[in-house]
Amino acid sequence: MLLTLAFSPCPNDTFIFDALVNGKIDTEGFEFKVALEDVETLNNNAISNQYDISKISYGVYHKIINDYIILDSGSALGTGVGPLLISKEEKEHQDVDHETIAIPGENTTAHFLFSMAYPNATNKVFLRYDEIEEFVKEGNGLGVIIHENRFTYHQKGLYKIVDLGDYWEKTTKDPIPLGGIVMRRNIEKSIQQKIAQLINKSIAYAYTHYPELNDYIRTNSQEMSDAVMHQHIELYVNDYSKTLGPNGKEAILKMLEVFKVDVATKNEDYFFVG
Repeated sequence: MLLTLAFSPCPNDTFIFDALVNGKIDTEGFEFKVALEDVETLNNNAISNQYDISKISYGVYHKIINDYIILDSGSALGTGVGPLLISKEEKEHQDVDHETIAIPGENTTAHFLFSMAYPNATNKVFLRYDEIEEFVKEGNGLGVIIHENRFTYHQKGLYKIVDLGDYWEKTTKDPIPLGGIVMRRNIEKSIQQKIAQLINKSIAYAYTHYPELNDYIRTNSQEMSDAVMHQHIELYVNDYSKTLGPNGKEAILKMLEVFKVDVATKNEDYFFVG
C-alpha cells in the first residue's frame, strides 16, 4: 500500500523517519511517497488535506481535527524546549507589546505560545523560520526562533529575551506540545495503528545507531554542524516521541481547549490512535 508522507528536513524528523522511508526496517507492505517541507508549509498542506500522513505543529491541529487523527509515535513534546524570543540588543526590559515580531508561521505552535505569553503584541510578520535571525540582525524587530536557530542565535550576536515555553509550563504543569504526526481519519483504523507502530520501530532503529549521524540526516540538515544536529535530536526526540503517554495527551488536549475545542464530549480515541 502506497501512502503519502510529509515531514520536515530537520534532524529530529529525519532521525525518526530514516529507517521507515529508507527500507531499514520491515515496513510490512507499506511504501511511502515522501515530501520534505518547512513547518508552516506542512501546516498549510495539512489544512488543504494534501497528505495521508504528515508532521504538523500542534498549534494547527484544531483546524484539521475533522480530517486527521494524531498518531501515538513521532511527536515533539518536552520541557525546556519552547521557542525563543530574541533581540538584536541585550536589554534588561523589552517593550515587547510595541515591537514588530517575526513569527515562523501563523499556524505554528511558536505563534500560539507567543500569543499566550504576549496577548497584547499584535504587530506581527510571518516569515520562514530560517529567515528570522536575519530579520532581527538587521534591526527590523524581535523574532521567535525554532529548530536549529535555537542553538545558533548567540553565535550571530543575538540575545534571548525569554523561552516562550516557560509560560505554558508554569501555568499548565504539562510538557510543551510542539509538533506531532497526524494521519487521515478516512484511512482504516487498523492501518493507522500499524503506521504508528512502524514509526515507533523506526525510532527504535535510529537509537540503536545513535550517536551516529547518517547520510539521510546530514543531507537534509542544511549544513548544520554535528554538534547542532546532536543538540537538535537530543532536545526534540525523547520518550514522548516514542509514545505520548497520559501526560503528552493531556498537554495536547489542554492546548485544544485553549482553541475552544470541546474535548470533554469526545472519547480520547477521537484524538489519538496507536
